[in-house]
Amino acid sequence: MTKKKTAVISGGAGGLGRALSTALQARGWRVILLDLDISGLDSSETQIPIRCDLTDATQLRSKAEQIQQQYPVIDLVIYNAGITQIGGFDTIDEASHRRVFDINYFAAVAMAGHFLAAVRRASGTHIAVSSVAGFAPLYHRTSYAASKHALEGFFKSLRSEERPYGVDVLIAAPSFVATNIGNDQRQIDGIARPGSAADGMDYMTPEAAAEEILRGLGRRQPMIPVGRVARLAWWVNSLAPRLYQRLMERQIGGHEG
Repeated sequence: MTKKKTAVISGGAGGLGRALSTALQARGWRVILLDLDISGLDSSETQIPIRCDLTDATQLRSKAEQIQQQYPVIDLVIYNAGITQIGGFDTIDEASHRRVFDINYFAAVAMAGHFLAAVRRASGTHIAVSSVAGFAPLYHRTSYAASKHALEGFFKSLRSEERPYGVDVLIAAPSFVATNIGNDQRQIDGIARPGSAADGMDYMTPEAAAEEILRGLGRRQPMIPVGRVARLAWWVNSLAPRLYQRLMERQIGGHEG
């Protein structure tokens, strides 16, 4: 009998987190979902929701230890939790900028540290869910883009350190995934739920994005642009960054999201 593989997904209650969980379970995986609010998640033998404030260092460490007491070998960790912030740099304050980094970057880095040994035991995989804004500029998203650039820099560098252990470190960069359209819960400082902006284009469903990410996992693809827009953005920004900036400003600039 084949041993069931184990995955941990942060932001598991969100649209993409749930879609990844469903797709992995359909492939025979056991999935542990970490999120601040798990009230809408079902528990089963193959789906284990755990409430966790990822920005609380003590709580995150405790939950990671709890998971590894039962599952000391972790085959896959997906760093999916995140928030966005929509608005001009002249409208945001330092505290909210740091809040974006706390969730999008520092929580993921801390989580990677807690699960490093468990993933090594499996010769497993880390997948950081970034964004087109992780490798390219995005209008009215200075804090968000900066946090995703930092996330990519960390995990791309970690890739070299983990290779001797047989561990893969992959980056998934979706474009616009419609997870919270009409339910952005935007705060006065512009912080909002991911996938809620109204100024995007060619939105993907969470299910379609999850399938592309898992196809990239199967191919051990270091960089996974998720969706047509992401693939186009990757190539245009790589070959002609000034052209990309002009096209992005024309498409998104002037919209308030």
